[in-house]
Amino acid sequence: MSKFLEDLAKFIRENNGRVFSVAEIVGDGLPEKIEIQENNACQNIYSVAKVFTVTAIGILCDRGLLTTDKTVTELLGDECPEGYDPYWEKTTVDMLMRHRVGFPGGFDIDVFNASEYDPDYISEIMLKKWVCPPDTERRYDDAGYYILSRIVNRISGKPLFAFCWENIFEPLRFREAAWSCCPKGHAVGATGLYIRAEDMVKIGAVYLNGGIYRGKRIVSEKWVNTVLEKGYELSPNTDGDFYSKGGMNGQNLLVIPSGNRVVGWQGYDIHPGGPDLTEFSAMYCE
Repeated sequence: MSKFLEDLAKFIRENNGRVFSVAEIVGDGLPEKIEIQENNACQNIYSVAKVFTVTAIGILCDRGLLTTDKTVTELLGDECPEGYDPYWEKTTVDMLMRHRVGFPGGFDIDVFNASEYDPDYISEIMLKKWVCPPDTERRYDDAGYYILSRIVNRISGKPLFAFCWENIFEPLRFREAAWSCCPKGHAVGATGLYIRAEDMVKIGAVYLNGGIYRGKRIVSEKWVNTVLEKGYELSPNTDGDFYSKGGMNGQNLLVIPSGNRVVGWQGYDIHPGGPDLTEFSAMYCE
């Protein structure tokens, strides 16, 4: 067990952190995990799932099958419902990943009652009237990532979940995974991905190591640089010392280039004022 994990676990316990488990990868090493309290092996990583969707998009771009300037309507074609808001015709893949979409909100299976949605989630999303033109405001919402899930399916011929198994999960040697789907069987893309903490940090290692995990190329270095420069979910802190992606109820993934380390934790924390695990991890010196 690494000294970092032992020290972080001690910090969590002393400060009553609501964390189930923490995992880390140093350099191109294997993941290590420490359990803080008993928990199920796989947890919902909520919005950290978006990093996997971004990676799937990157793989398609690397293969020359997709570019981020393509619009939603030209990519989805006849899958778009009649009467969709015309702003979708100006909305690109890049805008979806930057949350620069004027969707009015309300699409979130973790917060709202998804049984009230149209069973065709594309209609649920695309028929709503926008509140502002595309690329004028940042409006964080899960809707764009469901659209990205459908784009991956349209371009690759495989649903996002199956595509990720073939191109991300299996190459990274995941033990197991499950992804919440819409009634038509498409992964939500934004949330609802259930994986182990020691597997979650592997996607961070891909971005730490220029697109490679333990000798396997997952995405190009060009895509890694694009993600980190544009903040496609892995967003830099103010000083640019690390990149992170959080998920609801206390999930987090940190890529810390200065420490040559990736850290991720899973838990259930709905209370403000808990211990600052991000600062501890980013500032840690052995």
